[in-house]
Amino acid sequence: MYLGIILASLLAIVLIEIVFGRFMQKEHTKTRDVFIEIFSTANVFFLTVPLTVAAAASLAAFLLPDYAGALSHLPVWLMFLMLMVGEDMLQYWWHRANHKFPVLYNLHRVHHDADYLNIRITFRNNLFYYIPMPSIWSSAVLVYLGLGPVYAVYIVAKYLVIMGAHSSVHWDEPLYKIKWLSPVMWVVERIISTPATHSAHHGRHKEDGITNYKGNFGNFFFLWDVIFGTAKITRKFPKEYGVENLNDVSGAQLMLWPLVGAAKGSKETVVKPAE
Repeated sequence: MYLGIILASLLAIVLIEIVFGRFMQKEHTKTRDVFIEIFSTANVFFLTVPLTVAAAASLAAFLLPDYAGALSHLPVWLMFLMLMVGEDMLQYWWHRANHKFPVLYNLHRVHHDADYLNIRITFRNNLFYYIPMPSIWSSAVLVYLGLGPVYAVYIVAKYLVIMGAHSSVHWDEPLYKIKWLSPVMWVVERIISTPATHSAHHGRHKEDGITNYKGNFGNFFFLWDVIFGTAKITRKFPKEYGVENLNDVSGAQLMLWPLVGAAKGSKETVVKPAE
C-alpha cells in the first residue's frame, strides 16, 4: 500500500512540474538523461531495491528465527526514533561516504551528472548503488523485528520529503517570504530536507555562496547535517547545477560501473568534489 502512495505522490509532483513548465528542462537535458532516469527510477521500485530488501529480510529470518516481531510491543515514538537513527542517519553517513571515497562516488556520480535539478533526479543512481546501502538492510531487519506498521508511515513521509526536496517547484520558497512564518521555517529547515537546503548540495559552483557539495547530505532529516557539522542554510537556490571539473563519461559507465568502465573524474575531484 505504501508503495502505491509513494508512486502516486511521485506522479503528482511530475504533473505539478509539467504544469509549471519545469519538468523536461529541455535546455539542460541530454538525450541520455531521459534513458538514465527511466532506467534508474524503475531500478529503485522494481529491481535492486526490492531484491535487496527481500535478501535482507531473508537473512534476518535465517539468523534470527526466534525474533520475528520481537520489538512490536515498543511504543510508536520509540519505533520512529529507531528508524530515524537506524535508517535515515545511516543513509546520511552512506551519502557522505559516497562523496568522500572514489569507489563509492562511482556509484553516485550519475545523481549529480546533470545540469538541472527536479523530480527526475530523485532516484537517479547507478544500478548497484542501493545494493550495499546499509540503511536498506537495517530497515528490512527492523521491519522483521516488528516495526512494520510504523515503517509504512515513516517511509511514505520520507519519500515525500525527498521528492519534495528534489522538485523544481520549491514548496519552501514562498513560505520564506511570509514574515510570521520565519520562526517556524527556521525550525523546519533544520529538521527536514527542503528544496533550498538540498539544491545547495546539487549546486555547480562552490564560490556562488550557496552551493554546499560537500555537505547538506541529509535525506529525510537535515538534522544530521546540523548535528554533524555539514549544514549550510542560505534560503537561496543555485543558478547552475551539476559538478565542476569532471571529465565526461558515457551513460553506460555512469549507470553500469563497475561492469562498464570507470565513472570518475580526476583523482583530486573524485576524492574532494567541488574543490
